[in-house]
Amino acid sequence: MGLIASLGTAWAADSAPARVRGTIDQVEGRVLHITARNGQKLTVTLAADAKVVEVSKIDIGAIKPNSYVGTAAAPQPDGTLKALEVHVFPESMRGTGDGHRPFDLGPNSTMTNGTVGSVVGTHDRTITINYQGGEKTVLVPADVPIVTFEPGTPDEVKPGAHVILAATKAADGSLSADRINVGKDGLTPPM
Repeated sequence: MGLIASLGTAWAADSAPARVRGTIDQVEGRVLHITARNGQKLTVTLAADAKVVEVSKIDIGAIKPNSYVGTAAAPQPDGTLKALEVHVFPESMRGTGDGHRPFDLGPNSTMTNGTVGSVVGTHDRTITINYQGGEKTVLVPADVPIVTFEPGTPDEVKPGAHVILAATKAADGSLSADRINVGKDGLTPPM
């Protein structure tokens, strides 16, 4: 979960949300002071009704046929993907982000969300992920972080917490978010 991704500093006002990955330094009400993984200091205001989601580590055995998963992955020479992380969605989140698209976790990385078709292997595993309009084959090495999402509380948004959130930049340059993912028990969210 300690993969570093650079957060660009030249966002356009009212641009699409950009991922902020980092550690909370200080909390002042709904205002968070965060040190991003690239060292940049950011201030993000959470919406009054912001959703807090815990990201918790789980075993690779949680990836089963018909599980709904997401994986940030890197392309391999044979056309398959190698997972950088896998998140297993709770059933209530099935369908979230269904599809395959570019992602900002590393060079040429992608995000694929869909239903697991098959799982092959016991140590390193190869899975197929089916999504509307396609299918991807993904190698999941045994040392790749596997996580899930749980309901969280505002009490978890505190100094020292490792977080990832999608921030929107307003015309005045301020950043805001309506959801924050917080690593449980010191975990750094891997996505």
